[in-house]
Amino acid sequence: MMNTTGAIAPRAARNLAGLAALALLAGCISLAGKAPKLLIGLTPDRTAAAGAMTGGKVGDALVVLDPQADRKLDVLRVAVQVNATEIAYLKDATWVERPARLMRHLLAEAIRAKGLHLVLEASDDVNGSKQTLAGRLIDMGYDSRLQSVVVRYDALRSNAKGEIEARRFEAVVPGVSAKSEAVAAALNRAANDVAGQVADWVG
Repeated sequence: MMNTTGAIAPRAARNLAGLAALALLAGCISLAGKAPKLLIGLTPDRTAAAGAMTGGKVGDALVVLDPQADRKLDVLRVAVQVNATEIAYLKDATWVERPARLMRHLLAEAIRAKGLHLVLEASDDVNGSKQTLAGRLIDMGYDSRLQSVVVRYDALRSNAKGEIEARRFEAVVPGVSAKSEAVAAALNRAANDVAGQVADWVG
């Protein structure tokens, strides 16, 4: 009868050595992408007070829609305008959500804070809604030529009478270094400025 003990022992040793190597390797690499040093969100300056809010029917509500956005903004990276034709992205920082969706939340909260409208948010038109705030987010990033943060939004508002009004809103924060922390703070400031302008325009 053949004794297999001698054959099994080296094989087991090789398997254990392989498992140990994998364990060591797992501590050195990550299958996930490298986490950014900074996640950028937007915090509203104007917020609705706690308690009862305006109620009503969908047809009476103002529905704030996701702004359309150019491809440079339809990502989680923060756009940097290098020159007239070149776009780069800010190092070590990403948005927590796509800029258009963050801007929608900020616009809705600024309008809601005024207490004059029942405000709903949606990605697309809501059936039955007669009043909408849509538009296009043109810029929401850093301009290295001017060392400034720029937020530019073309608003398109329709009312219950079917009338449509359009207006461009813009905020520029100058003197901003290209460091992610400085850009993040300036983006929040500029976006809130634009949201406040839009809320005052909506009434």
